[in-house]
Amino acid sequence: MPTQAMSLPRRQLLTAGLSLPLWPGLTLAQAPTGTPVAPPLVKRPLQFPRDLGSHPDTAIEWWYITGALQASGRALGFQLTFFRSRVPSTQAMRSGFAAKQLMFAHAAVTDVAGQRLLHDQRIARSSGNAAVDLAQASEVDTDVRLRDWFLVRQGNRYQAHASGDGFAFTLTLQETQPLLLQGDQGLSRKGPDASQVSFYYSLPQLAVTGEVTLAGQALPVTGRAWLDHEWSQSIMPPQAVGWDWIGMNLADGGALTAFRLRDKTGGTVWAGGSWRAAGVAQPVVFTPDQVLFQPERWWKSPRSGASYPVQWSLTILGLPQAIGGQGMAADPLQLTVEALLDNQELDSSRSTGAIYWEGVSDLRNAQGQPVGRGYLEMTGYARPLQL
Repeated sequence: MPTQAMSLPRRQLLTAGLSLPLWPGLTLAQAPTGTPVAPPLVKRPLQFPRDLGSHPDTAIEWWYITGALQASGRALGFQLTFFRSRVPSTQAMRSGFAAKQLMFAHAAVTDVAGQRLLHDQRIARSSGNAAVDLAQASEVDTDVRLRDWFLVRQGNRYQAHASGDGFAFTLTLQETQPLLLQGDQGLSRKGPDASQVSFYYSLPQLAVTGEVTLAGQALPVTGRAWLDHEWSQSIMPPQAVGWDWIGMNLADGGALTAFRLRDKTGGTVWAGGSWRAAGVAQPVVFTPDQVLFQPERWWKSPRSGASYPVQWSLTILGLPQAIGGQGMAADPLQLTVEALLDNQELDSSRSTGAIYWEGVSDLRNAQGQPVGRGYLEMTGYARPLQL
């Protein structure tokens, strides 16, 4: 469910060269008088490849791809995320230059051996006029671009590219499994109210090949990646300040998702996730009372002053025994999520406005054995997240 705050001060919008008025941080309920309020999402069958593309009639949307890579035994992680935020106040404008959507992008590389995180961010408007737009998101299939950064599907593989200060990557991501529909056949509940939902699918166990460049040195890489695509009208309960989320490619070929929305006291507002065993078509979908996150070790950022749990105890209750593997068949299932590098905080103040933690992490079973690797995301620790 990864995304970050869709709110920017007006001065930052001006420096980004965007036409005003723009209110990207407004919720649908806060839209200016006379602006149509979009109805909440209702369950429908997802249609592919159409639903791999953009849904500009919804308030927020993101394509999020992360992965664990190896370069001659050197452990790396990468993230590339494209966000789309609908601007309610401009939808009725006839001008071909009106900013109907805002597009944001974040890219990062974690160099575990070098103990460093390199990242960059971008922002641009989208009017639907390809002749003037610096950002585009196709409604037909996955084809998202912001200047020279892109994520594009070509048949059963994806091409991804991004570059920033001191890093770049160009990757091919090959599908090895079918789409994983999260929640109720793709409609994922995010809170106690029925309107707090998103359409959400994942594509785990992507086989990665390509090249990562660090400080001018090109490194051939291989690895495994995870893709999420999610879109919504209203995703966060009002009492939630952020969330904790994992997407883990399991060593046995399975896939594990777990998340919780968190209030200001650290309590759980809502939780969920899924587990799909290798070779199984349908995932086991978790109910809120099945997923328990418990912090075990904290790291304090020297930049933001925020403290993040970089090691978690994760308990999954009520799993069928048939879903297990590699010593994981147990009820309750006890797992540990552990960051490969503590300092994986990203400051996106120049784009989405959020400070959050996003990093490559290991998954271990109750015996301490590694059973998977993927990404952990934690939002709302530096300040409450706003969507």
